[in-house]
Amino acid sequence: MAGTARSSALSDTTIGQKLALAIGVAYTLAGILGFFITGFDDFVGITDKTLLGFEINPAHNIVHLVIGLAGLALWRTRAGAKTYGILLAVGYGAAFLYGLLAVGNDDINFLSINLADNGLHIVSALAGVAMYMLADDRNRAGTSTSRR
Repeated sequence: MAGTARSSALSDTTIGQKLALAIGVAYTLAGILGFFITGFDDFVGITDKTLLGFEINPAHNIVHLVIGLAGLALWRTRAGAKTYGILLAVGYGAAFLYGLLAVGNDDINFLSINLADNGLHIVSALAGVAMYMLADDRNRAGTSTSRR
């Protein structure tokens, strides 16, 4: 019965909420797995250590954890998913701009960002925009968009 209630609750969510959950899980896992690669040494330094091609350091892992846990906390409601979408769009938009300056400039690259990270940051910002747009009730998969 509990499994039925859980699957029913998930089927009652919007596409934007499901996207928030998926991104929240992905970033939480990236943050956790990152510490197995970097440990806690060279906290804000250029490490040349990567997770699936994305350069990381312990500070970068913490950022991933915070972003992931925010998604896990906010996905349950449409308003939460919209808020998370805005946070991703603005935060990762800024991270992309920062990355354009930081990659190749060790003096300011305290998150150990590489070109792959920049690509992920712009994709994450765009996912935030999509999440915001798809979090409304009228965008729920499998339901009519008309209201009676």
